[in-house]
Amino acid sequence: MISKNDTWKLVEKPTNKKVIGVKWVYRVKLNSDGSINKHKARLVVNGYSQEFGVDFTETFAPVARFDTIRLLIALAAHKSWEIY
Repeated sequence: MISKNDTWKLVEKPTNKKVIGVKWVYRVKLNSDGSINKHKARLVVNGYSQEFGVDFTETFAPVARFDTIRLLIALAAHKSWEIY
């Protein structure tokens, strides 16, 4: 599924950089009656092995506030825009 969605690309490792490990995390989502709803999996990076100034120099995670998202949806509805 990851390669089908074109989620990553294979690149050459720079000689002066180390490879950061990854692992698969699996989860089973259950219905309210305890039966299995779906199996989920995600690939996560072992970020704790990164070193500031060597592997990265800054961190940033863009997060939209809920009221901003509501405003954009209301604007799209008012203007008859399609939301993807």
